[in-house]
Amino acid sequence: MKKQITALIAGTILCVSAAFAQNADVVEKSFYPYKEGVPSYKGLKSGMVINQANVEQFKEILDESMYQFIKDGWTEMKITDTVAYELNSSYIAATKANLNKVTLGTKTGDIQGFVAGRPFPAEPNADDPRAGEKLAWNYKYGYNWGDSGAVYPFYWKFRDLNSAKIERTLKFNFHFLNLKHRVTDTPKPDLPRNPGNLFRAIYVQVLEPFDVKNTQLLIHRYEDDLKRDNAWLYLGFQRRVRRLSTGQITDSFLGSDLMIEDFEGYNGRISDMTWTYKGTKNILLPFYKHNDQKLTEDHKMSDGYKFVAYGGKGGCFPQVDWQLRKVYILEAKPVDPNHPISKRVHYVDAETFTLPRTVIYDRKGDLWKTFIIGQAHPDFHIAKNKGSGVSIDDSFMMLDVQGAHCTTGQFKGQLDSKLSPRKKFTVQNMRVTGK
Repeated sequence: MKKQITALIAGTILCVSAAFAQNADVVEKSFYPYKEGVPSYKGLKSGMVINQANVEQFKEILDESMYQFIKDGWTEMKITDTVAYELNSSYIAATKANLNKVTLGTKTGDIQGFVAGRPFPAEPNADDPRAGEKLAWNYKYGYNWGDSGAVYPFYWKFRDLNSAKIERTLKFNFHFLNLKHRVTDTPKPDLPRNPGNLFRAIYVQVLEPFDVKNTQLLIHRYEDDLKRDNAWLYLGFQRRVRRLSTGQITDSFLGSDLMIEDFEGYNGRISDMTWTYKGTKNILLPFYKHNDQKLTEDHKMSDGYKFVAYGGKGGCFPQVDWQLRKVYILEAKPVDPNHPISKRVHYVDAETFTLPRTVIYDRKGDLWKTFIIGQAHPDFHIAKNKGSGVSIDDSFMMLDVQGAHCTTGQFKGQLDSKLSPRKKFTVQNMRVTGK
């Protein structure tokens, strides 16, 4: 009997040990995809340029839009070594602590048991009909801007693709605050006094030009994804706050080529889309060290900070390095049949779960817009971002192929909670700021 009990205990210990090892392996593979080596492709070398002359050789590792742009001579692509963007250790630790506790409900947008970290770190399975939805949750609860962050300042330029004329320049401040699932900023995991049970808040203020100065946007996103966001707009010339209707998040924002729903790659509810995992590939993405890039003297700041330069057709393309990286291809189709697009195809970076490349199709299924969000390594950016473990949004291009027009963005992203105090994310702040 003693031998049987001893054998049973030993077997149990072995099973538990094996389970822990398996769980640790899942997290390890999710956050360190390049631990065993970086992806490679025949003929691809750091320092080389992909252009019209050699683009056919690299078609397999380019998304369809970038391949066509290079083939048509609209832009070139400078290649650099694939570099790990290790996320914040507290976010990784939270993923380990909450592993296998998260489940999906019966409806898209219903999630149970989530506390903090990456909800579904296991590799997506093509046989899982909800694999795409799990990837979308990983993006929503990703470490994008950490627990709070600011783009301070943020320049948008409206450009004619054919003439390269800059039609308009807007200067903003953007602010982000997570009220729940926090892993670095205290208090954590949740802020107190949150009766509405909000997950996240976004606040935008226009600084220039004069005709739209003090236009402000405030978005409150609920923890319950099935509840619609609350959003308000303050128009400086009207001096009043008005609530945004649901349809306005898919309108052009201040005359740009972006919808509010486009912010950060996708700024909507999980429940607003049908998500489909379309496979895993190695694709060239705009990941780079900001301080090593070709930077412009335009908008140079008093502290010496310089923004990313633009070039190519229309001056629309950020002049940054591209890396070969592991990517999950994620298709998002709107649930609402009246939505202005038929689908987005996101190229999700498997390490950071940012959305550096998105291709957007109109209702007929034709290519409409293409989105680049350049990702800067935090350790090669401004001093306060070093060691933050946040992949820094650093440049963007939204190109309307059909309209021959683009909007470009130059960021000064800052991981500094003092820039985004909680009081900034209130309707009252909009009124006070607008006076």
